[in-house]
Amino acid sequence: MNWEKMLDQYGILIERKLNDYLTENIKVAEAYHPFIKKVYTQMRDYVLRKGKRLASCSTLLTYKGYTGKIDDRILSICIGIELYRHCILAHDDLIDRDNFRRGGETLHRLIAKGYDERLGEGTAVFLGNIMYTLALQSILDSGFRYGKLKQVIRLLMIGYRNVNESQILDLLFEYKEPDVDEWTIMASRRAASLFKTTILTGAILAGAPKNDISLLKAAATHIGYAFDIQDDIIDTFATQQQYGRPPGGDIALGKKPLHIVYLVKLIKRIKRTELNTVRKIIGQKSIKSTELEIIKTALKESGALNAAKEKSRMHAETAKKLVAQTNLNKETKNFLASFITYIEESLDWYK
Repeated sequence: MNWEKMLDQYGILIERKLNDYLTENIKVAEAYHPFIKKVYTQMRDYVLRKGKRLASCSTLLTYKGYTGKIDDRILSICIGIELYRHCILAHDDLIDRDNFRRGGETLHRLIAKGYDERLGEGTAVFLGNIMYTLALQSILDSGFRYGKLKQVIRLLMIGYRNVNESQILDLLFEYKEPDVDEWTIMASRRAASLFKTTILTGAILAGAPKNDISLLKAAATHIGYAFDIQDDIIDTFATQQQYGRPPGGDIALGKKPLHIVYLVKLIKRIKRTELNTVRKIIGQKSIKSTELEIIKTALKESGALNAAKEKSRMHAETAKKLVAQTNLNKETKNFLASFITYIEESLDWYK
């Protein structure tokens, strides 16, 4: 079974429990104020919007990879992981002024309807904070021993701090041109941090051997790098139908994904006039399809796209070797290997 079919199979279990958990909290919100009930309902719809549940399934399958079972305790943990992921996404959508997430409107846009941007954006900030507390509540109430829960909570706290620090740098990069080393520092606490949090949570709760914890920590870091690079390439090259939102959004904001970092570095050596054209397009808030094509052509001709792809592949291959050394069962090893291979193969969609 490939990784996507496994996500469909296990994602349903998580979504059912997640729906029950959020519905129960909507009832609590209703007792407080009808508007709080309304925004909790919008929050539930945002979280339950069709998606892969990659974060929570990574936790679930790592746990199952050592214990051979799925129980209510780990599903409660997965609720926490899913809400943890979405509190980050809600704030990320807001900072990037995104209008769409997975084919639907972003949380702040949903809330703003009938009011204004300020209420939508402010409420989305607060709901992001609430999702983080609901995540911790579900984890603490899961039924695992306190000693293990303490390790997991600490993992989430460190992960949350790390991902917020990386977002600050990501925002800063809109105003400067980082080099490859500085981009790598930023990305070490982005998707790499998320995968470390989700995979290690499952491993810790399952009682994985210490050596496996070290292997999985390193593997998760490499998976995160490979995923980040691939996801950023998709933002530039995929169609709206494929991606669920208009392409080139990161470039319009002036973000500096690795392929753009490489582009600036390589194009300096080739054509100064072309570099000036690229700089004018990046960060101009609204990007035309013709301008995006100029960037895409420059990425291909300069070798920047291939350089970013090779870096992603290097991290992917390293991650697969590390996962293979663990004591995870065959199903989970196959899941992780299949997912990592997908990242590698998807890089060839854009040439």
